[in-house]
Amino acid sequence: MRRSRKVKILATLGPASSSEEMIRKLFEAGADVFRINMSHTDHALMRTLVGRIRAVETALGRPIGILADLQGPKLRVGKFTEGKVALKAGQAFTLDDNPALGDTTRVHLPHPEILTSVEAGDRLLIDDGRLELKAVSSDGKSIVSTVVAGNKISDKKGVSLPDTDLPVGALTEKDRADLDAVLSTGVDWVALSFIQRPEDLAEARKIARGRALLMSKIEKPQAVARLAEIIELSDAVMVARGDLGVEMPLEAVPGIQKQITRACRRAGKPVVVATQMLESMISAPVPTRAEVSDVATAVFEGADAIMLSAESAAGEYPVQAVATMNRIAERVEQDPTYAGIINAQRSEPEATGADAISLAARQIAETLKLSAIVTYTASGTTGLRAARERPQVPIVALSPVVETARRLSLVWGTHCVVTPDAIDLDDMVDRACRIAYAETFAGTGDRVIITAGVPLRTPGATNMLRIAYVGADGHGV
Repeated sequence: MRRSRKVKILATLGPASSSEEMIRKLFEAGADVFRINMSHTDHALMRTLVGRIRAVETALGRPIGILADLQGPKLRVGKFTEGKVALKAGQAFTLDDNPALGDTTRVHLPHPEILTSVEAGDRLLIDDGRLELKAVSSDGKSIVSTVVAGNKISDKKGVSLPDTDLPVGALTEKDRADLDAVLSTGVDWVALSFIQRPEDLAEARKIARGRALLMSKIEKPQAVARLAEIIELSDAVMVARGDLGVEMPLEAVPGIQKQITRACRRAGKPVVVATQMLESMISAPVPTRAEVSDVATAVFEGADAIMLSAESAAGEYPVQAVATMNRIAERVEQDPTYAGIINAQRSEPEATGADAISLAARQIAETLKLSAIVTYTASGTTGLRAARERPQVPIVALSPVVETARRLSLVWGTHCVVTPDAIDLDDMVDRACRIAYAETFAGTGDRVIITAGVPLRTPGATNMLRIAYVGADGHGV
């Protein structure tokens, strides 16, 4: 099953899309990777979903990626005597360590790290920013604030702290338990929520021990401020525009999205654009024109993947949402301006042999109008470097490691095929041509360019280019 686009689609599973039949329909409609949101999924259901995805993978014979998204530290206020209260702009309101039910003057805040970290002048955003408070004073046990905007607050609403750097890691006890569980099932990617600093990845990296790759979700201004360091230590990055739009001015989010996308492309790290891409399709069979433009913008920027959240997890039209996103992406990549925009954003290669080979492969493939770039990749590195170049021709990534193929299913332009490793150079060329032929990337008489590392089976040693003709029945010449 070959896609007619290079950007990948990531679909979230949920009540509307948990059955094996629906997962298959979503994949056939265009989903390349499935996201399991651990905020709403217990371990038993998670294991069931992983099993169903793997069953679809086996039935269709295509590697499918799985992303487990950890909840991260959820900060919430306590409860009120009557469930909610009405506040007035300008009035004083206190958040404290007293577990008693709240009223119009105060509420319990069961997070001592906030009480000890917030300083005068810091903002506290409640319920996705619907209520804004500004701290006047803090003594470590309570925060006296002034209501700046909004007038309602109710039980257990979330708290965002755009001006405060909390001295806590990104993993909660729930996250640690979830991480152990998802790693035991063999998921391919783990997304870490509410990353603030590069150090937040250290604990998860130590627990994962290479069993899954780590994706940092950029949704806090503290993370934006240290973006380069976080990208360097991450395997991939997600532009989580929902929380980012709460903690930062809404008008700043589009520019930040472009900054993150281009920084990831320079670094050769996959980048996912997420949140509210086709939001109206939760309850409508067609998106708004603005949503179509939003998806198109991410594709024009060269993002590796675009994501559906509630649209596919809990919406009324999950398959239509995936199919719509697929059609938008295909049309954008066929647009006459697409190649020029992608080329204009391309970065200079890093001073490594792998990058030099990947650059040369793209230039030769485009100059000679070859049918495909075929890369042999055991660890996935060669596939990533090929994708960093954003070539106009398809990338066929061959790997003897199924986990590598699944991980690369998130990466721009890569068509992943699991195949036994080549025996020698002649077998490598013949195998590359036969697979390119079988997967309909090349026909008899066409040419492909092959990149690999010699000696074979040497991780990270990409050092060879070979142009080969596809002969009769797909054999290499």
